[in-house]
Amino acid sequence: MSRTGNKTIVVGMSGGVDSCATALILKEQGHRVIGVTLKVWKEEEKADKRWQDRSCCKVGVARYVAQRLGIEHHVVDVQPEFRRSVIDDFVEGYLGGQTPNPCVRCNERIKFGRLFEIAKGFGAECLATGHYVRLVKNEGIGRYVLRRAVDEQKDQSYFLYRLRPEILPHLLFPLGSMRKSEVWRRVESLDLPPDEMHESQEICFVTQQDYRQFLKIQAPQAARPGPIVTTQGEVVGEHPGVAFYTIGQRRGLGVSAPDRLYVVDIRPDENTIVVGEETELFCDELLAGDLNLFIERPLRQPLDVDVKIRYRNTSAPARIEPLDQETVRVQLRIPQRAVTPGQSVVFYRDDELVGGGIIQSTSRRGSSAILSPSETGNRLLDNTAALC
Repeated sequence: MSRTGNKTIVVGMSGGVDSCATALILKEQGHRVIGVTLKVWKEEEKADKRWQDRSCCKVGVARYVAQRLGIEHHVVDVQPEFRRSVIDDFVEGYLGGQTPNPCVRCNERIKFGRLFEIAKGFGAECLATGHYVRLVKNEGIGRYVLRRAVDEQKDQSYFLYRLRPEILPHLLFPLGSMRKSEVWRRVESLDLPPDEMHESQEICFVTQQDYRQFLKIQAPQAARPGPIVTTQGEVVGEHPGVAFYTIGQRRGLGVSAPDRLYVVDIRPDENTIVVGEETELFCDELLAGDLNLFIERPLRQPLDVDVKIRYRNTSAPARIEPLDQETVRVQLRIPQRAVTPGQSVVFYRDDELVGGGIIQSTSRRGSSAILSPSETGNRLLDNTAALC
């Protein structure tokens, strides 16, 4: 696959404004564009009847735009792979007391895994998507690197840290150097009603229900009552299942106390929810595993970086120290609230994406306490808005 000249390019078309704009831009540049929409979840058939649905894959819109542009369009059913790679991981994470990020996994295994192979099958030189990220050739080191998007409010590099470095030369991100307002202007020629061009805002397989209800359907064993205890060990209530709680949650605990209490730990092995004061939600150290790095691997020396512990957070200074080939210790210069196991910690140097990993545990230096805080009452919300 090559990046130069007028080429055959597969565009991943979700039906959202960004992927439609990507197809339009590449078509106007004279490339042969092939639109491919992935069918990942059976409920999309119902959702597609209402273009206003805010899930991430709208086949009807993608097909309509492809017809307007005069390009090929194909729908590829990847439901079995999506089930194995994304949904099963999502369910297992919650059952294990963690907070998985399905969009990170989907990008890694489906959108830039399976779709990349599909693109090669069509004889494409490149795969393009509507993600807001810049891909540039660093001539000094002779390789491509990912950088934050020009539009910082739309930057999606956080969700792309798990891409395989070897596929970067074969990718295109036309929107990385554009602002969202420019993108909207570019798609005006498609004459799409604004109500039918919502941005993707929800996890595609939890569009019409709360994630707790989804878990009850997919994993009935999640509904297993157990105790709620304080950090001192006092039993103060009962929960309906550890998977239905989030670290940092305050509302809906059903616990009476003179001071505000928050979920500060989830112990699935003991089927126990632990509550404590807000100060116990802060940590200054974490362990991250399942690493993917765009720099030399394995990491041999400590490295000063900026880190993001969730998509909407501001980057914070930190030092990462290798423990083994798959694990690093991250020392946070400024204590962070609600660092959540199962989520991703992503590393940057200036605006360059260095890599990242999955948060395994958190602690306070000089303390043996392991924390698992999360900032929101719904573990889905923060890391899936405007996203994958």
